[in-house]
Amino acid sequence: MTRRSLAGFTGRGYDRGRPVAVQIAWFAVSGLVVTRWWCPGGVRVALLRAFGARIGTGTNIRHGVRIHWPWKLTVGDHSWIGEGAHLLNLEPIVIGSDVCVSQDVLLCTGSHDRRSPTFEFDNAPVVVEDGAWVAVRATVLRGVTIGADAVVGATALVTRDVPARAVVLAPQPHPHGGV
Repeated sequence: MTRRSLAGFTGRGYDRGRPVAVQIAWFAVSGLVVTRWWCPGGVRVALLRAFGARIGTGTNIRHGVRIHWPWKLTVGDHSWIGEGAHLLNLEPIVIGSDVCVSQDVLLCTGSHDRRSPTFEFDNAPVVVEDGAWVAVRATVLRGVTIGADAVVGATALVTRDVPARAVVLAPQPHPHGGV
């Protein structure tokens, strides 16, 4: 295997989706109002929409939610995103209607190609379909679709698609060691 050379990283293929001035404005608004200070949920949603997020009616995005690029976020009607959730959406994140994304969940669309000598991006969207629940501290990685009405249990790590109505639980340690 060739040794990785991070100095050669180019970031090719990654489109931030907005000019630098808009990115800077978002980081300022996000850092001062959306994630750091308490503000009414309606104001939070209005600010996200002003920066291009598509958010349905009755959606509740709690304080402390980090959203990398709002213009790459779509959320359906009556969904909940809990405190401390991190939506690292270098690529689109699509959350359906009546979805619960619980506290401290990470939805991560970004990664790197481990085979690339310059560690280039290997990003892909994340989709959470209608009625799904991603429970506290779960992590959903790039390219994954969580099917309708599926449940991703607390602390689970999801690296591949979850079928509709399926339940994914975090591995439980064996009482005598091992898994």
